[in-house]
Amino acid sequence: MAKRPLLWTRLDHPGVPKVWVDQGFVGRLAHWTAQILGRELEIVRRGPDQRGFHVQPKRWAVERTFSWLIARRRLARDYETSLAHSETVIRWTMIGVMVRRLTRGRPASRPGPRSFSRAEACGLNCRAPEGSPLTS
Repeated sequence: MAKRPLLWTRLDHPGVPKVWVDQGFVGRLAHWTAQILGRELEIVRRGPDQRGFHVQPKRWAVERTFSWLIARRRLARDYETSLAHSETVIRWTMIGVMVRRLTRGRPASRPGPRSFSRAEACGLNCRAPEGSPLTS
């Protein structure tokens, strides 16, 4: 099942020396990839003591890209009738992502943790009624 995409990766991108795959591909696939394709197949595994969701190395970039694609309404469902249309919409979406990055003018950053205050929670003019436990 995974041999065909690996073969096409080898033919389309001959300079790619290593391929990362999910732990579901453990088995003879790594040996086949090394012998037939001449590529290293690295299996990204969960830690033995890991419980719940944790970001896996290398895998997160792919899942993040899928989330960018799904964020577009047209790609949220498979509305396209032909593969060429679907590919065009994906390219169009990724062009939009890259243009947004280029025009931003600064590196991406996340805001740090903010302190929580009552004024922020209910607006600047929020006042607790007299005699309320909030005023004491």
